[in-house]
Amino acid sequence: MQADLILKNANIANGQAGVDIACSNGKIVEIGQNLNIPATEEIDCGGMLVSPPFVDSHFHMDATLSLGLPRMNESGTLLEGIALWGELKPLLTPEAVIERALKYCDLAVSKGLLAIRSHVDVCDDRLLAVDALLEVKKQVAPYIDLQLVAFPQDGYLRSKTAKENTIRALDKGVDVVGGIPHFERTMADGAQSIAELCEMAADRGLMVDMHCDESDDPLSRHIEMLAYETQRVGLQGRVAGSHLTSMHSMDNYYVSKLIALMAEAEVSAIANPLINITLQGRHDTYPKRRGMTRVPELRKAGLTVAFGHDCVMDPWYSMGSGDMLEVASMGLHVAQMTSRDDIRACFDAVTKEPAKILGLEGYGIEVGNNADFVILQARDTIEAIRMRANRLFVIRRGKIIAETPMAQTRLHLADRPDHVREHEYAPGQ
Repeated sequence: MQADLILKNANIANGQAGVDIACSNGKIVEIGQNLNIPATEEIDCGGMLVSPPFVDSHFHMDATLSLGLPRMNESGTLLEGIALWGELKPLLTPEAVIERALKYCDLAVSKGLLAIRSHVDVCDDRLLAVDALLEVKKQVAPYIDLQLVAFPQDGYLRSKTAKENTIRALDKGVDVVGGIPHFERTMADGAQSIAELCEMAADRGLMVDMHCDESDDPLSRHIEMLAYETQRVGLQGRVAGSHLTSMHSMDNYYVSKLIALMAEAEVSAIANPLINITLQGRHDTYPKRRGMTRVPELRKAGLTVAFGHDCVMDPWYSMGSGDMLEVASMGLHVAQMTSRDDIRACFDAVTKEPAKILGLEGYGIEVGNNADFVILQARDTIEAIRMRANRLFVIRRGKIIAETPMAQTRLHLADRPDHVREHEYAPGQ
């Protein structure tokens, strides 16, 4: 057998060390020790970590890199961000949205991020952003799996044309049904929006991803309704609740019931650590709420839990890097997930767990799956998060699409080594 590509001496996230991975026709064909397979191209991983690509399960690509348009969010608050987006929407052009989105995708590739679920606002009657991101989806298809969510940002029932526009967006080819029940005018309207949107998804055979309970309010309980409607219309395993930050304010008795209902409905949870801890808790003095959902408790109940980046340099969040390891690091800190197994779980929350939510086929380092990899300058997943490890190679379907030189710093110090490589500071090194 002749392989197109072979990775030698690789460590894999599942704990296997020093293995070779042979790839042919864009697929993994063999994994094992010291494979004697000729290959057109060979990469010596040198005991570095080979991971499947990073996956961002929650993003807003229609707004990315728009920071400063038409002005800065000087307060850094959610409300000013919402106001800014309202000011920016009439000024958007398809060309500008496409250009910024493609530029962000370049950054994503450099970070080993090859699958993104992006919400797209449908509350502009022009559906300008929808058309723009559908075009971006086509253009990036050779290197990024881009999944789009029809998101009625101003409220499915609150905005006069949102219902019609959501249907139009789905008819155009948007992949997932979205909603924002906590932003409707009443709790009853929020519940009604969930019912209607879940019925819409069931009728069309689509997945659901709701901005749900992005609030400090313990009485914002739309995730309960989402779990109920998931079961009522038979969407088990196809529904995600994003944010769910009200759960950090709920009493434990109610949560003990709620999480059981979510598990029964097979609803997934998507936390967004960077923006959640920035935007939530803003009405508190002290004690201040952390702004994140109950990640350890949800995981313990068997739910699929992923981390998303949400925003990069847009009206709501002026920071962001496209680096899912930054997201994983913030998640583990704020959720106090510091056991060795918990840290590994945080790596999973930006790789295989969001891949499940998106329903990605052929994902993961197993024979028969797609030859999609990130080679990281780290020995294992824990070290990768600690260092926000350098991406040495990014590979899509067996082809190198990005590479970065080994990171090191030259020292000019008497009687000390002439260089420092951060990955050599790992335990046991």
